Amino acid sequence: MYTFLPPSCKEITKEKELQQFLSPEGILYLIMNRSEVQNAFNGKQIENILIALEDAEENDGVNVIVLTGAGKNFSAGGDINYMRSLGENSFEENKADALQMALLMNRLNECEKPTIARVNGAAFGGGVGLLCCCDMAFGTENTKICLSEVKIGMVPATIGPYIVKAIGLRNAHRYMLTAEVLKGKEAVEASFLSGIFNEDQFDQALIDVCKKIANNAPNALATTKALLLNIAYQPVDDNLIDYTADVIATARDSKEGKEGLSAFLEKRKPNF
Repeated sequence: MYTFLPPSCKEITKEKELQQFLSPEGILYLIMNRSEVQNAFNGKQIENILIALEDAEENDGVNVIVLTGAGKNFSAGGDINYMRSLGENSFEENKADALQMALLMNRLNECEKPTIARVNGAAFGGGVGLLCCCDMAFGTENTKICLSEVKIGMVPATIGPYIVKAIGLRNAHRYMLTAEVLKGKEAVEASFLSGIFNEDQFDQALIDVCKKIANNAPNALATTKALLLNIAYQPVDDNLIDYTADVIATARDSKEGKEGLSAFLEKRKPNF
């Protein structure tokens, strides 16, 4: 059992290299368990995470997903041995592999359940893509972030759209091209991290954030996530205005929405 897990977590692991624990509050921890390679991922791990996300979306007992790494670091990105083998592949084979990676990033970005990256230690390369696809990412003053691809002749391509979404185009130009390492507050200022906590308070602070999310209405959370994806960078025109009006009208007419409003007026806890 990991020391950062909340009490009474139940293990629901299906794959050794991606361990899963679910708390009574509905916090699902997805723990990348390849610490011998700094949680770098290969084709199998990409598949593991994709399956875990699909299972989590179908599980009503999951309210929020926390993605993290076993051991000292979050993720070093692509497994170097895995990438070495890809260097011997044809263009078509490399394209197919890249599409699988792109699929993972897209599925994590569009996951219906709220997602949080617990960025322990370092996140490099594709590992930065993972945290940028999450709704929030938290670390400590010792967390290190680096888009390191250009150092070894690679390009942060499949993760690129999510990097730009998270940190903005100007910051993306700088950090993709310099491959400089950001630590703690620097990573927050560049918008890679939503915030940092002291090492000794990190996990309890993260649990507190998760509980705040878990206490909210599940359908409203999913709809709000979809809303954010749909309105981002869109012009405020008649179509967008009509869409947002549809969303709130549907929420007001839903069973969950009616219960929430009744509970608010009656000054009681809603029954979600």
